[in-house]
Amino acid sequence: MVIVMGPGATREHIDNLVDLVAAAGGEAYVTRGVSRTIIGLVGDVRQFETLDLRAMPGVSDVLRISVPYKLVSSENQPTRSEVSVAGVPIGGDHMTVVAGPCAVETPEQTLAAAQMAKAAGAALLRGGAYKPRTSPYAFQGLGETGLKILSDVRTETGLPIVTEVVDAADVDLVAGYADMLQIGTRNMQNFALLQAAGEAGRPVLLKRGMNATIEEWLMAAEYIAQRGNLDIVLCERGIRTFEKATRNTLDISAVPVAQSLSHLPVIVDPSHSGGKRELVLPLSRAAIAAGADGVIVDVHPTPETALCDGPQALVGGDIAELARVAETLPPLLGRTLTAAPQPAGV
Repeated sequence: MVIVMGPGATREHIDNLVDLVAAAGGEAYVTRGVSRTIIGLVGDVRQFETLDLRAMPGVSDVLRISVPYKLVSSENQPTRSEVSVAGVPIGGDHMTVVAGPCAVETPEQTLAAAQMAKAAGAALLRGGAYKPRTSPYAFQGLGETGLKILSDVRTETGLPIVTEVVDAADVDLVAGYADMLQIGTRNMQNFALLQAAGEAGRPVLLKRGMNATIEEWLMAAEYIAQRGNLDIVLCERGIRTFEKATRNTLDISAVPVAQSLSHLPVIVDPSHSGGKRELVLPLSRAAIAAGADGVIVDVHPTPETALCDGPQALVGGDIAELARVAETLPPLLGRTLTAAPQPAGV
């Protein structure tokens, strides 16, 4: 069950409801959005129905939600959400490109990749300072040094930062540099990390686990929302199947399915799903045509020397083609490409 508070609801109104639900043996999770506050109730719904919650001061509506992911469900919020990342919108009528190097290696490489990202039509810069890798011998990222490089590149280019956090203990550190926290496929069900990210005060990009169902993906998002953060963007990045021709199998149907089940924006990662440069553009076109709210792609100035995922990074003419696709295809679907912000002082 979810309580939707009215625009005039006060902190006292909310506290009274939380106390009332607790007295009835339930738990209340308060989530404050830009325009309204919602309270998710966990417990005996039949007991809650005896409380006459609609008559409580400050209450706009009370909804009984049948799915287990109550806060992120489209039953709770039938209109699609728009998430703002340092002023850059994801969702709504926008189609947003996120691009950058898979891993931060040097200041020069990261700046060059950021300039390539802007040329590709990107409004947000992705880049990994922490890299959870299958092999313990693979490059694991530069840590805080990488975060500082990203921060310097943001100052020069104006592109807000999307970067991965891999440990709950690092959330505050990463949130001090990042504009958006990314939780990768291997950590989709790292529940301590999800909860910490939900409390960090930053939008969260949640990638689907490579073995996860859509319901499990939405339940992971619920962990973040339950901690008071509804600024969540879902990312379909391909799932593990028996097929070996691609790195992962892009579940393009996950875009409309997730959008029908949840009000959260949904973007697609064509780089990690395809795993090959020549597949990224076709998969990007498919994602945009399927109604994705954005794409997140790898670019690199010298992919042959990249320390992480060079074979899937876009270069040269691919960048120009992605920019053309991002500019021309979304209007056919009633959407516009999100413009890149300018550096401060420009």
